[in-house]
Amino acid sequence: MKYTELTVHTTSEASELVADVMWQYTEGGVAVSDAKDVVALLRGDTGVYWDYIDEELQTPRADVLVKCFLLPERADAAISDIRAQLLAMKERGGLDFGTLEETRRTIDGDDWIDVWKKHFRPLHIGERVVIVPAWIDYTPAAGEIIVTLDSNMAFGTGEHETTSMCLEALQKVMKAGDTVIDVGCGSGILGIAAAKMGARLCYLTDIDPVAVESARHNAEKNGVSGRCVVAHSDLLEDASVQGDVVLANITAEILTRLAPAMPGNLRAGGTLILSGIIEDRLPLVKEAYAAQGLTLLEEHKKGEWYALVYTR
Repeated sequence: MKYTELTVHTTSEASELVADVMWQYTEGGVAVSDAKDVVALLRGDTGVYWDYIDEELQTPRADVLVKCFLLPERADAAISDIRAQLLAMKERGGLDFGTLEETRRTIDGDDWIDVWKKHFRPLHIGERVVIVPAWIDYTPAAGEIIVTLDSNMAFGTGEHETTSMCLEALQKVMKAGDTVIDVGCGSGILGIAAAKMGARLCYLTDIDPVAVESARHNAEKNGVSGRCVVAHSDLLEDASVQGDVVLANITAEILTRLAPAMPGNLRAGGTLILSGIIEDRLPLVKEAYAAQGLTLLEEHKKGEWYALVYTR
């Protein structure tokens, strides 16, 4: 079977957003090639050591390459839609998307999905949570909490700094029996992890219908669909729902827009975890949430990204 391979040139900061857009159109997977990942391997930051690495990979490129693999008969329409979404996001500002230069070619993709799967391994985040691809047989160690993600359901795998900071903070503040709200849930990874950590009820919302489908699918796969309510919306429409923990891993501009409404679903004494913030937008987010009377408890940074932990 043939695939049309679309490659978009972007930046490390925007690569996950570009990948999220591509996931809406691909049945063959998405791949991100970021020189910063290679640099981290060379420094030993990941805890993985390599006996050999191609010399070309040791010369970092300025661009990050994000690729998706499209069915040829749908490629033209898909590429047009992807381009329009990315340009609209770039024009809104707040994040450097780079050139968004694109190239395409036809490849023989019969075994692409199997090759793609080989790159994904169980990912340990914080003290307890392990993100495990559905096709890998993983035996958890004592006390580990397994979140299983399906191969064709992306929108956040835990690898990105913004997601991992949320998961780490969640493990510190959440208690068994809490109600957890995940705004902009994507794959549902945060809400599902909360449910498996003992949350009584988890509300997951997203404005993207594909993400909503992904979250529902993954909640069912993890056996927590009975404790996860997934809604297609910005925030919960029911203001009576009060979360002990509210998470929002989205862009700074959206976090700022949602600031007046966000405390409405946060219980007094509850914890609000915000992520997806780049440095030059950090003052904007802090000002917006300080104006709501929230108290900043912690500030975390990974790579180019920041996460903030508030209490009400």
